[in-house]
Amino acid sequence: MSRRPYQIAAGKVVEESVVTRSRFICYLAPCNDSEQVKALIKELKLTHPQASHFCYAFLSGPPKHSQGYGFSDDGEPNGTAGKPILSVLQGSNIGELCAVVVRYFGGTKLGTGGLQRAYGASVRQALSQLSVTIKIPMVYKSLACQYSQVDDVIYTLEQFKAKIIEQNFCDHIEMLLAVPDQQEQLLQQQLLTLSAGTIILQNAENSLNADIRPEFTRKE
Repeated sequence: MSRRPYQIAAGKVVEESVVTRSRFICYLAPCNDSEQVKALIKELKLTHPQASHFCYAFLSGPPKHSQGYGFSDDGEPNGTAGKPILSVLQGSNIGELCAVVVRYFGGTKLGTGGLQRAYGASVRQALSQLSVTIKIPMVYKSLACQYSQVDDVIYTLEQFKAKIIEQNFCDHIEMLLAVPDQQEQLLQQQLLTLSAGTIILQNAENSLNADIRPEFTRKE
């Protein structure tokens, strides 16, 4: 999976289009896994009880991730809805995103090509209205330093956009950190330099409580 910064949705979008009397209502929303998609579809089925189809696709990670995705035609002919929706999402360069297209059948069949074009166009139209932020993938590290070093350490962490999540004060200071993935090696080199080789970043993934992990994004 890519560890580079990538775009994610900053909010939700609802966009409607009509093709040969069929209504296509596209809902875009942030998404991290398939359960969020299921919850959205459940909600939409209550909102649109007369709709004929709820077709969707989602990306649960970076836009170019080869495994974190899913899609469904929801009764439309095979390959006419879910895959076109997914293709548009993957081409948007926006990750962690789902699109659910609610269709009200208008009485005229659109054919295989017509359905593919209609579902794809519905998502593209909605994407044109979507606001995005940039997500910066983080790695979780720990370090230990002396009290005499703490001011220099904090200054260095700030320079590399690293965040202090927890601190423990005893005969020395222990810190849990979230560090931008692309800055980890440079940060380590700088810490080694300022401490004459005594401050070493350690892997802290397993020691972090998921409930305290913040979101690390910045607006585009």
